[in-house]
Amino acid sequence: MKISYEISKRMKAGAAPIIGLLAICYFSYHLVEGDRGLFAYLKLQNDIRKAEAEYQITQMERERLEKRVKLLDSQNLDLDMLEERAREVLGLAHPDEVVIYTDN
Repeated sequence: MKISYEISKRMKAGAAPIIGLLAICYFSYHLVEGDRGLFAYLKLQNDIRKAEAEYQITQMERERLEKRVKLLDSQNLDLDMLEERAREVLGLAHPDEVVIYTDN
């Protein structure tokens, strides 16, 4: 009888630390691997960096196009730009010119 009492006493004393250790392991795992864990945070930061880089490229392209459009403005007309666009749209050239098409 004394042995079963001793085993029961030790199991009760050891159950709380074991349950605490299991809870710490559970929450630690989800801290790293969960939907809002460390790896998800790092992936999100990487996605943000990629999106910002793409935004910068798009912004530079937009500024370049705005400058070209500004050259075709009726109040600020650049005759060279107008001639270039007319030749490109209409597909015309002077008889003594050589036309080289590129993929832009």
